[in-house]
Amino acid sequence: MTTTPTRTTPDQLSIPPDGRPYHDQPQWRNDFPIDWPQDELVARRDFTKFLVLTSLAFVVGQLWIVIQNFARKRKGKPPVRRIARADAIAVGSSLVFDYPEAHDICVVVRTGAQQYFAYNQKCTHLSCAVVPDVANGRFHCPCHNGSFELATGVPIAGPPRRSLERILLEIRDGDLYAVGTEVRA
Repeated sequence: MTTTPTRTTPDQLSIPPDGRPYHDQPQWRNDFPIDWPQDELVARRDFTKFLVLTSLAFVVGQLWIVIQNFARKRKGKPPVRRIARADAIAVGSSLVFDYPEAHDICVVVRTGAQQYFAYNQKCTHLSCAVVPDVANGRFHCPCHNGSFELATGVPIAGPPRRSLERILLEIRDGDLYAVGTEVRA
């Protein structure tokens, strides 16, 4: 036979640290009991309030991301930035540059007489810097042994699953310019 504990059951009675009876204790001790016999389970209303507030925080976070993304797209066209003289980059070599912002490190590789490929230098796996390996026709990520195809930026080995962000290039009056970005799915 199971009995439900009541306040009169000795195992459920709490003895406050100062020894005074329960009804003579300050209100805060009644509101915040520190021992198990006086501790209550969380009420459904409190649990529901917690769930609602947590869900609201997630919704606000998602809305913030949407607003930032919208603001980023409203900036307009990316800037046109001169990288270098087109003939200053030797065939089979590369050059590091910033585009579209100063903290966005990119790399341009010259593979032929008029053939240039430029990508953001951050690996799409964990943002390690990729290194051009022109002899093997790939970009190599030394952090986790990932590889990307040199001509397309598509991952071909290792943990990366997304392509590198491509930098669109133009040659104007013998100078090489970055004119935009392209992200492939």
